[in-house]
Amino acid sequence: MHRGVRDVDYVIPSLLLKVFVDLRLSFCTSGSASFSMACPVANTAAVELNPVLQPLNWLLGCWESDEPGEGTFPTIKPFRYTEKLQFSHVGQPVINYTFNAFHAETNKPMHRECGFIRIQPGTNKVAFINAQNTGLVDIEEGELTGQQLKLQTQSVARISFAKEPHVQQISRVFQLRPDGKLEQTVTMATDNQPPSQHLHITYRRSS
Repeated sequence: MHRGVRDVDYVIPSLLLKVFVDLRLSFCTSGSASFSMACPVANTAAVELNPVLQPLNWLLGCWESDEPGEGTFPTIKPFRYTEKLQFSHVGQPVINYTFNAFHAETNKPMHRECGFIRIQPGTNKVAFINAQNTGLVDIEEGELTGQQLKLQTQSVARISFAKEPHVQQISRVFQLRPDGKLEQTVTMATDNQPPSQHLHITYRRSS
């Protein structure tokens, strides 16, 4: 286990239970619906952005993969996927987000992530409270530098019957590129594998 990562195998902290929510229809794309696991959101256009979130306002909105992303890891077969992201707020100093991925060839649902983003007021320290449909929840923290956000796991929890090998650490980088596209790179470590790049994908803003 990596230093600084607290692995809780049987009890999911009550704070993280807040990010498990019902399935709903999401209309991020114009006129098209996709089945997704989403946290409660509001019409952000009618709600004033909390000043604390101003440094992260470049994330807000809906994003769709520009072209299929690449998934790889030493213990799995490489795969390609598409993904839709939604970052929203309800006026609180918190961003709500959902990530919904689909198999690039079959369009079948794949991984789902849902949670909240907080920023420590007056600093560039950012925290992700993240839940995945695999039964994994984690808290990631890192720093915001301009329009680049780097995060790394600080604590991990999972359901008692989670599939092995267990994820022990996740690192991710969000980067808003000069061409207006959003790039995400995810690195992962498990019980039997050191940190290795797992996901890489680029998105275009859809709303």
